[in-house]
Amino acid sequence: MNKLTKIGISALCGSLASVAAANAGSLEVTGGADATYTTLDGDVTGNPLGMATSMTFTGNGELDNGSTFKLTIAHANKVGYSTSAIALTTPTLGTFTYDEGGGTGLDRIDDMMPTAWEETDGTGLPVGLRTVAGAGGSADIEWNVGVGLPDGMNIYASFAPRPGGGQTNSNKGVGGDGGAVIGIGWDLVLTHSGLLDGLNVFAGISTIEQASGVGDRDQEAYGATYAIGGATIGYQHSKDDNPGTTGVYYENDAYGISYSINDDLTVSYGNHESKGSNTTTLESQSVQMSYTVGGASIKIAENQVDNQNYVSGTNKEGRTVALSLAF
Repeated sequence: MNKLTKIGISALCGSLASVAAANAGSLEVTGGADATYTTLDGDVTGNPLGMATSMTFTGNGELDNGSTFKLTIAHANKVGYSTSAIALTTPTLGTFTYDEGGGTGLDRIDDMMPTAWEETDGTGLPVGLRTVAGAGGSADIEWNVGVGLPDGMNIYASFAPRPGGGQTNSNKGVGGDGGAVIGIGWDLVLTHSGLLDGLNVFAGISTIEQASGVGDRDQEAYGATYAIGGATIGYQHSKDDNPGTTGVYYENDAYGISYSINDDLTVSYGNHESKGSNTTTLESQSVQMSYTVGGASIKIAENQVDNQNYVSGTNKEGRTVALSLAF
C-alpha cells in the first residue's frame, strides 16, 4: 500500500470517528413483570390469575447546539407498544415532546392522589370512572416551558390538531373521522412545588373544538398534595363538559392519604366521587398496601364501587394481590 493510500484511509477513519463521536448516543432497557390474583364478589370471574410484562426502551442523544433528545418506547402487557414519545430539550426554550399514548397536557394531572400502588379505579375491580384527559390524551405536541420560571414551577402547553378519542397513528398514518371533533385541542397545565416544603399544587384547563351546533368540549382539573413526615395527603377536583350529541357531563372530587411506615412498607386510602350527567353519583374507594424487598414488591388492594359505570344500585367489591418484579 503506497503512502497516499495510507493517508487517505487514515483521514477517512479519522472522519468517521469524529462523526461517530458527534452523534454518539445511548440506549437503555428497563422492565418488569406483574403476576396478579383478582377476586370480584358476586361476579363469575373464571381464572383469577393474570400477568403483565413490560419493557421500556430509552434512547438519548445530543445536538451540536447543546440540545438533547430522548426517545421513549414502552412495550406493555404483550402488545407491540403502548406509548412512545420523542422529547427535545433545548438550553433556552425548554422541552418539546411529541407523545403518543397519553400522560401529557391535562392528562398528566387526571388523578394526582397519593397511593401505595394504583389509582382507585386502576386495580382489578372495573369502576367505569370518567375523569379528564384533554388534548394530552391523544397524540399531541407538548411544550414544557421549564426555563425562566420560579424554582419548583412548571408550565406545560399541549396541542393536538385533531384530538379524536385517543387516536395514535403509525408512520404516514392518519386518524380518520374524529366524530364531533373538527378542530384543534389545547391544554395548559401549571404545577408548583416551591411554595412550601412538602406542598405540590397543580391546575389545568383544556378546550377541544367540536362541530358547530354541538359546542366545544371543556375540561379542567386542580388540586394539591402535602407531604409531612411519612404521610402524604391530597385533594383534587376535575370536570369534563362535553356537549357532544348527548350532552355528557362529569364532575369529580378525589382525596387520598398514603403513609410510609418504613422504607419498604406503604399503606394508603383513596376515594373518588363522580357525578354523571344522568345525576347518578359513582363512588370508588380503595385501601392499598405495598411491601418492597429489593427488586420485588407485594401489593394488595381492597376495592369498592357504588353505582358502577354510573348505573344506580350497581355496587361491587373486589381485591387484587400482585407480585411485581423490576429489572
